This record gives sequence, C-alpha cells and structure tokens, in this order.
Amino acid sequence: MWDYERIAEEALDEAAFGYFAGGAGDEHAVRGNVEAFDHWRLRPRVLVDVGEVTTTTTVLGTELSMPIIAAPVAYQRMAHPEGELAVARGAAAAGTIMCLSSFATSSAADVAAAASDGGRWFQLYWHPDRGVTRRMLDHARESGFSAVVLTVDLPVLGPRERDLRTGFALHPEYRMEVYASALVDLGAVVTPTSAAILVDPSLTWRDLEWLHENAGLPVIVKGILTAEDAVLAADHGCDAVVVSNHGGRQLDRAVAPLDALPEVAEAVGDRVEVLMDGGIRRGTDVTIALALGARAVLVGRPVIWGLAAGGADGVQHVLELLRDELLVALALLGCASPNEVGRAHVASTPGR
Repeated sequence: MWDYERIAEEALDEAAFGYFAGGAGDEHAVRGNVEAFDHWRLRPRVLVDVGEVTTTTTVLGTELSMPIIAAPVAYQRMAHPEGELAVARGAAAAGTIMCLSSFATSSAADVAAAASDGGRWFQLYWHPDRGVTRRMLDHARESGFSAVVLTVDLPVLGPRERDLRTGFALHPEYRMEVYASALVDLGAVVTPTSAAILVDPSLTWRDLEWLHENAGLPVIVKGILTAEDAVLAADHGCDAVVVSNHGGRQLDRAVAPLDALPEVAEAVGDRVEVLMDGGIRRGTDVTIALALGARAVLVGRPVIWGLAAGGADGVQHVLELLRDELLVALALLGCASPNEVGRAHVASTPGR
C-alpha cells in the first residue's frame, strides 16, 4: 500500500497530494490513526480447519466480497480525470460499495451510470437550506443509492494548515456536481473554506427525524468517537454508525477511531451495525478492527492513491490487495470468515 502512496505523490502536484494526505493542525490525529494499530497484536489459533476461507460478509443486508468499503472523499477528479466514476467502477469490480461525497466532482446520476451494478452509498453534508438537502437526497435515491451516510463531525472546517502552506485551491474546471444538481447557481468552489459554508452548523440530534422522513433510505451516522454519541445515534433510529475522526482532518489530537471502537461496539453493537475508518493500510489492520467490534471498515486515502496511480484498475487493485491480505490473515488466525473474528483474537501491547 505504501508503494501506491509513493506513486500517487509522484503523480500529483504538491497541493493536490497535500490535500488528500494532510490533516488538521500538526497532523497528530492523522499519524495517530495509523499508529493506533501498533498497540494491538493478533492471537492466532492453530489446528483449525481453514481449508475453505472467505472474506465475504454483509453490511446492512448487502452481501460484499469483503468487509472493506471505499470511503467518501471529496474532489476526486484532482487525483484522476475520471474521479468518482473510476472509483465506482473499481469498487464494483472488487465486489464492494463506494460512498459518494457531497463534495464530489461527479453527480449521483453519473456515478450510477458508470457502475450500474455496483453498490453505492451517498454521504451527506447537510446544507443550511433544507430544500437543497432534500433535492440531494432525492437525486441519490432516484439514482439507486442504498443508504445515506450523514457526516456529523464537520460543523466547522478543521484548520488544514498544510493546504495553506501549499496554496491549495480547487481548479475552476472542477464543479461540485452533487451540489450543482440541487443548487443551480452554485458555480465553482475554489477553496475548502468556501465549501464549508455549504454545511449547516446548527444541526442537533432532533434533526434526524426530518432526515429519516425525507431520505427514504437507511441512515448511517459518520463521525462518532464516543459511546455516548453512539447510543444517541441508535436512540434516534440510525441503522449504523461509523467510528471516525474524519481521517484526522478535523480536530487534531482527537482520539483515534481504533481506540474508540471498543467502547462504541460495546455500547451499541447489538442495536446498530458498527463500522470504522481511519488508519487502515493492511489486511491485518482490517482484522484488528473486526476483532474490536467493527462489522466492516471504510478506506479513503489508499483508494485515492490507487485512483491516482491507475484509475479504476488502481482502485480495484488496492481493494483486492486489502482483501487478499485479509484472506491470509483470517486463515492464519484460524477463522473461516470475518464473522468468526472476535476479541479473543487480539491482545493489547504492554502498557496499554
């Protein structure tokens, strides 16, 4: 996976690579997401029949080839001319779901047309005008998206200092097509800061009732880092939660999702499906997340590195690399499927 990151860094200009790779402040949270996996070790069981091992699983009732989903990432045409369309095709070819960002440079309808047989979720940034938000939801539902992923950890934009240093700006040729389909006079958004005004900072848990009524789809809440908020999500009718700190891009020094995962899974794992993103770079990382309570994981940066390196084929290869590594890890753990991985398969390192 690190080879793909190196290739992507060579392929992209400094500002574009920095946007995808960077995070908030001093980027402690970005590094911490990856480093959190170093605090766990796998506990394999031997002399178990692993003559037939599968990575297949289900998420919200949908069968996937692996418990790995392509996370929502903004502005994907910066990484490759086909952007989100290539990610949709790559994810479909790998047998999994892609999640389309509200800040996408392709529309929901175009993504659906590019990979009509692929699973797809729609990530929602809630616009201050509910009419705009409703139209975005309508377009996603009409385009065959099967769930809404409401991101809740961006009431304001985190301080992306790397973007300031590189002078990052979105090229005028890249339109935010999801918003443009719902807000005709949107026009090009040239900085991340100006894009942030498209998100309503006044939302509360009470607003989820409106979302359930207007989405007509299962609702997943993304950006949960505490048991308390996970319980509130379950209490307010959500079907799943994503334990996430936005890839370290919002609140620097926020707890790593892997560290928050056990308390969330313990609090709501029997009520909603628990997903996680942040720091996944290997199939063994996926295995640790499964052991700590995740049903599946979302991966963002590795998918973007595959996109930059090879378009749809690169995305498919990255996802299949993770799947193949997971397959080996499952066999060596003594597990015939992801559903067999549990807390007994991991141990914390000394001092934890």
